[in-house]
Amino acid sequence: MASLWNSFRSGVAALTAALSLSQGASAAGLMTPAGADLPALQIRQHHVNVIIEDGYAVTTIEQQFFNPHNQVLEAIYSFPVPEHAAVGEFTYWIDNRAVTGEVVEKDRGEEIYQQEKAQGREAALVTQEAYRSFDSRVYPVRAQDNVRIRLVYMQPVHADLGIGRYVYPLEDGGVDEERLAFWNYQEMVQEAFSFKLRMRSSYPVEEFRLPQHPQAAVVRENEQTWEVSFSAGQQADDPAEGSLEPLASAYRLNKDIVVYWRHQQGLPGAVDMIAHRAPGSGRGTFMMTVTPGDDLSDIQGGRDWVFVLDFSGSMQGKYQSLVEGVRQGLAKLHTDDRFRIVLFNNRAQELTRGYTPVSKNNIDHYTRRLDGINPEGGTNLYAGLERGFMGLDADRPSAVILVTDGVANVGMTEKKDFLSLLEKRDVRLFSFVMGNSANRPLLEEMTRVSNGFAMNISNSDDIAGRLMQTADKLSHEAYRDIDIKVAGVKVRDLTPAKFGSVYRGQQLIVFGHYWGEGPADVRISGKVSGETREYGTRVEFPTQSTLHPELERLWAFASIEDLQNRIDYLGPDSDSEQAIVDLAVEYGLVTPYTSMLVVREELFEQYGMERNNARRVSNEQAAREQRASNPVTSHRQDVAQPAFNGNRAYPKSGGGAVGPWMVLILLPLVLLELRSSRPKAGLPRSYR
Repeated sequence: MASLWNSFRSGVAALTAALSLSQGASAAGLMTPAGADLPALQIRQHHVNVIIEDGYAVTTIEQQFFNPHNQVLEAIYSFPVPEHAAVGEFTYWIDNRAVTGEVVEKDRGEEIYQQEKAQGREAALVTQEAYRSFDSRVYPVRAQDNVRIRLVYMQPVHADLGIGRYVYPLEDGGVDEERLAFWNYQEMVQEAFSFKLRMRSSYPVEEFRLPQHPQAAVVRENEQTWEVSFSAGQQADDPAEGSLEPLASAYRLNKDIVVYWRHQQGLPGAVDMIAHRAPGSGRGTFMMTVTPGDDLSDIQGGRDWVFVLDFSGSMQGKYQSLVEGVRQGLAKLHTDDRFRIVLFNNRAQELTRGYTPVSKNNIDHYTRRLDGINPEGGTNLYAGLERGFMGLDADRPSAVILVTDGVANVGMTEKKDFLSLLEKRDVRLFSFVMGNSANRPLLEEMTRVSNGFAMNISNSDDIAGRLMQTADKLSHEAYRDIDIKVAGVKVRDLTPAKFGSVYRGQQLIVFGHYWGEGPADVRISGKVSGETREYGTRVEFPTQSTLHPELERLWAFASIEDLQNRIDYLGPDSDSEQAIVDLAVEYGLVTPYTSMLVVREELFEQYGMERNNARRVSNEQAAREQRASNPVTSHRQDVAQPAFNGNRAYPKSGGGAVGPWMVLILLPLVLLELRSSRPKAGLPRSYR
């Protein structure tokens, strides 16, 4: 395992030069409204605190902004939507007092915000700009004065092949040119920046690393508790206190912070569960994490590879990374493999003439041609996929690899069009989503429909390590048609609504509600090469548990994602939209249909808003403080009756098909096209 981790670490150097070309992406930052003929407001301080424990992460961001001008302004701060993150707190300091926002329907939030702004009173509003970003508007930012805000979001955290990953997104993806031109960005922190992450793991962790932030201090308290941190400038005990000495050079918010950790080798496959149930409540909420044992067999045999490559204008700065990936990836193919290359921007065209045998001459020829292309134009993603699907050989296993930042703006652009395209075929979609502005909902839903998996890629990632993780997945069988049944305790409202497939080394995280308490039988089933496999154990549902109130928000957010997927696929549905609003308001979540509003404390009652979210935030803060004072505990449920016979999967150093290495070198998206669900001569069983 140590040698694999070293490969995970050292391999990134070969791709760093190519990736550095894409580091010019715009950062998220503080902005002034359109039409304000003034420089952007300053970001004085930006402090990030992350706690990862018990299968989820809580990220707290405190920022201080400064208006250097001699007039009152409205400030708008936009930041990328983190992966599967639920925004649960937005706090705005009014008269040096922290006021936490409440969630309301989006139109009502806008109406009240504008009303308060017209009255010249303090107000703040957080909205979600589709899949791209959260926008925070604050008014007034008085002349020569500071504004202080705090944002908190939470998200599940997976371990993949024993390797965990957390991303604090800062880069703007640079794919929305109209938006970039409209706003005046400010990405510099003038006085102080800090990042601190604390991990409390119930399973031993061997190493932590930040591939793009070598200045970070990594402290190992013990095998279960780690802390990483770095800072620039000086931080006051209270950021509201006066002005600090400026940084020697301003800290730029233009590079994602990516943190990796590696679990100890030899850990068993397991079923873990945590729960929240308030005193006197008849219903509890749980999060179950299933980590299968390593019992999926290798896949052998050559393949056909179809590269569908995006060379639209939004790929400027990323395109050479793409070409370098193609070059290195083609060199990894078997000599009996074949490849095609399809390019798309406003339209699709094929660079090769049908399938081309893998040889050094052919690889050199086509990568030289790719080198000479200049990205330009729009993104006709649908045309690229459709052209890539043409001419697939039903007698050979085929992989269609789509490389894109995932924003379709020419031709077919509706989500349901892409899903219909996939449903016409027996498709396995493996999505590698590049950048913080990529259309993750589209790409991830395509993988769900096709029983594939999604993997998000940051410019700050250790790309070589991501290669290793995916290589093992695509070179092994997978569990299909996963199902989980619980008997002995009433369990309902499971989410995700469809579990789909689980690949080698992946974890399955399930949220749900329960009624009753005590032991219950859990059955996990799935098909491998058409044969059903079952795993079983017993878990304990507690009568009362108050340490994890965040689970309620996480369950609600996962349920909202299921509802949104239904809307995107079937079309607008007033009942589903209202269900999203109801969940978001009850559990205090920002969605495309709701916003989080802050007004002066005495005005909440005037507007008929109960302080439900403020109470929820207070309970969550108290629970985090209590957890921090307790020792790290195990949440494994299947110790007495193990669900799996073997240990969990870890990366392999070699062997098996090498084709999958090429897939992740290309980064953003892999479509594995399996031509038919019926068995065919020469087709591996796992592809049937």
